[in-house]
Amino acid sequence: MDIEHFFIEKGKGEVLLFLHGNGESSDYFQGQIDEFAQYYHVYAIDTRGHGKTPRGNAPFTIRQFAEDLLGFMDVHQIKKAHLLGFSDGGNIAMVFALKYPAKVNRLILNGANLNAKGVRRSVQIPIELGYRTAKMFARRSESAHKNAEMLGLMVNDPNVLPEQLSTIHAKTLVIAGTKDMIKEAHTRLIARSIPDSKLVFIKGNHFIANKCPQAFNKAVLSFLQSKDE
Repeated sequence: MDIEHFFIEKGKGEVLLFLHGNGESSDYFQGQIDEFAQYYHVYAIDTRGHGKTPRGNAPFTIRQFAEDLLGFMDVHQIKKAHLLGFSDGGNIAMVFALKYPAKVNRLILNGANLNAKGVRRSVQIPIELGYRTAKMFARRSESAHKNAEMLGLMVNDPNVLPEQLSTIHAKTLVIAGTKDMIKEAHTRLIARSIPDSKLVFIKGNHFIANKCPQAFNKAVLSFLQSKDE
């Protein structure tokens, strides 16, 4: 692997990996790390080109980030883990679970989407306009190039078909805000497409883990600690 991830590590027990969203870092999970570390061995990871993790030379795509996650688990000798991914982190977790099912214990998808059509147009249109503009100047400006790569994740990825989700057999929680930037119907489609998944909506917007940590943590812990049926 051409990069070394920055990460926050805390706690003992079963491994729980936190994957942040686009343009963010492991700091996003400040309201989760300490609480979940009481029960799990938590790693909050900075994705390639985010936070304190270097960009490296590999492609800047959700699927590459999933490969990076595999590399991280191999380096830290993590055979299997719970995955909690938010937004693009949820997309990484989803793609990872599809390709490496044996590495996933339980799966929490928070504000994930299958494609750009799952995002409300009021949010997606400015993203697409910004992406096009940044691409125009990418060759002449390093900052524009970085911006184009980051926005490109929300325009070109992850492109997962609903029927592909039927192969996910990890016990899964799909969780989103009642006023999320991901369309409610799209979130319901994801939940409906994953066998026996649980669907939870929490009052709030896309950033419920950060803005409503008490309600979010309660729902996720209840899911993680529920007994297998």
